[in-house]
Amino acid sequence: MAVLPRIAPMLASPGPLPPPSTERLWGAETKYDGQRTIAYLPGDGSVLLRSRSGADITAAYPELGALGMSVDGPAVVDGEIVVLDEQGRPDFARLQPRMGLSAAPARAARLASQAPAHLVVFDVMFLGGRLLTSQPYSTRRQHLTRLVPPGPRWSVPASVSGHSREALELTRTHHLEGLVLKRLDSVYEPGVRSRAWIKIRNFRTVDAVIGGWLPGRGRLTGLPGAVLLGEPHHSGLRYLGSVGTGWSEHERAELAELLAIAADGVCPFTPPPPVRGAHWVLPRLVAEIRYATRTRAGLLRQPVWHRLRPDLAP
Repeated sequence: MAVLPRIAPMLASPGPLPPPSTERLWGAETKYDGQRTIAYLPGDGSVLLRSRSGADITAAYPELGALGMSVDGPAVVDGEIVVLDEQGRPDFARLQPRMGLSAAPARAARLASQAPAHLVVFDVMFLGGRLLTSQPYSTRRQHLTRLVPPGPRWSVPASVSGHSREALELTRTHHLEGLVLKRLDSVYEPGVRSRAWIKIRNFRTVDAVIGGWLPGRGRLTGLPGAVLLGEPHHSGLRYLGSVGTGWSEHERAELAELLAIAADGVCPFTPPPPVRGAHWVLPRLVAEIRYATRTRAGLLRQPVWHRLRPDLAP
């Protein structure tokens, strides 16, 4: 069995569409709302999945195990795990119960039959004993399309060059998250947030640190009605406002348990926000928040909870 190199995922930087004069230099791929994974395929029919943090998440997605039998390894590939809705669009709410089940294989298998995962494979960094990280994206794409055949639980996304504006409009029409633009001549930079990959979302997002919460009322008594958000700043944790919409009942209950564990008597924000009745927590949890714009004071307008980010540290 081949010994495969451990490779950290390359990360995209937020940015705008390229000017029309350089559009031909970029490949455009759909941005998928899921869980990033590096798949290690030693060539013996097995597969090892690691999350962005490096954790082994193979047992959480048993339906993806057949990939090892379909790919002529040894190989290391990069991709995103998603769960699709009835229209074939990624639905993070359906994926979320699948995450974190590596230690509960029986439950993972049960959920796999109810909401099967799909792996979108968009890069290959090692193949047949050779590192491909120094090869350009366009060349790696050629290797990838030959390596990974279409399967029941995996696919290689389309990449279009020279038409990024049309591609972005298409993602808006189909209510998808956005695009990732990749320089056709770019190398793969493990662990680097590179300007050679540009992510363009159809909405604004921020990875915010949770510093406290406000109790809910009525049927939400005992549960968080809203969480208080902050953003690291040179002076400390700067208050961004609160969010109380976008949760499922399961997410709210799960978050209540995490907030109870992180309970603290000290306000982590600098300066403290004028919020009555707040319960403070240690600033350990990170959440991805969607919002419309920011006020002049930096507060989020129309924030909506999107997901907890256990793969990120404050």
